[in-house]
Amino acid sequence: MAENAQNTLKSEKKLNRLFSVAPMMDWTDRHCRYFHRQLSKKALLYTEMVTSSALIYGDHEQFLQHNIDEYPLSLQLGGHNAKSLARCARYAQAWGYQEVNLNVGCPSGRVQNGRIGACLMAEPDTVATAVAAMKSVVDIPVTVKHRIGISPQASYDKLANFVGRVAEAGCETFIVHARIAVLTGLSPKQNREIPPLKPEWVYQLKKDFPSLEIIINGGIKSFDEISYHMLKLDGVMLGREAYQNPYLLAEVDNRLYSSVQPLIQRRQVIEKMVPYIEHQLAKGACLHHITRHMLGLYQGVQGARKYRRYISENAHKDGAGIEILIKAVNLVETEL
Repeated sequence: MAENAQNTLKSEKKLNRLFSVAPMMDWTDRHCRYFHRQLSKKALLYTEMVTSSALIYGDHEQFLQHNIDEYPLSLQLGGHNAKSLARCARYAQAWGYQEVNLNVGCPSGRVQNGRIGACLMAEPDTVATAVAAMKSVVDIPVTVKHRIGISPQASYDKLANFVGRVAEAGCETFIVHARIAVLTGLSPKQNREIPPLKPEWVYQLKKDFPSLEIIINGGIKSFDEISYHMLKLDGVMLGREAYQNPYLLAEVDNRLYSSVQPLIQRRQVIEKMVPYIEHQLAKGACLHHITRHMLGLYQGVQGARKYRRYISENAHKDGAGIEILIKAVNLVETEL
């Protein structure tokens, strides 16, 4: 179960999805989430996608393990089989996650082969059946993250039909990546940049389904953009920008949640991470597996390149300890 948590621990209040950090494969692991939580106490965090088959037939403790300090936290699942997804939703609730999210947005060929991700937008009934099955066995919210369509048959009418059908199954929250998924001919990286975003389709969803919680994702990089989207929608989810420029998260609580706290400084974030890193190293973790998520902390600051380079060149070495991170911080702060 979650470190330092009882398996029955659950949130007592409705999740606030005003701002969240997107689930990102190979990025938002538990070390990344712990780091992000030092910057924002309010942002909703998501795990990497875990497939239902991996969770059922693999080492589910490895996939589900987390720290209660990461809360509020959602588990993202990938799959299409309603029975399997329902079983995994039970795991999510038992392990203390406050939400379970179904991935209907990943366009990679590898996941398509397992009928996972964006290809399921062509099967709204399959998604609806899965959502209904998950909702029938858990008390925590079941949400869906999806694209605005799949090429070449994408249209707003198809998007609205998909949302309407899944909403009938009981889903109340839709996180919409405002870009059409191209299932052939593009890499996953290209699918994050091509074709152009269509946020107006997401705005229209909120007009057509006012009772649903509609959250936008895709290409958002600044608080100006966040503020504009929030005039029309219920929340915003950041992906790459939150990862590559994580210090942006330090302003989230004050700017979006009306918290009145002194802005945490970058060195204070490092100091908060030190006990966690030392604990993880004592358990056999590699320093690189943690510090790779922290490389962007000083982005835009003079000396940031020295900080990144020193960590990148040394954190992976055998026996690398906390002194590597401290030396990197001293390099950038000497520059300042």
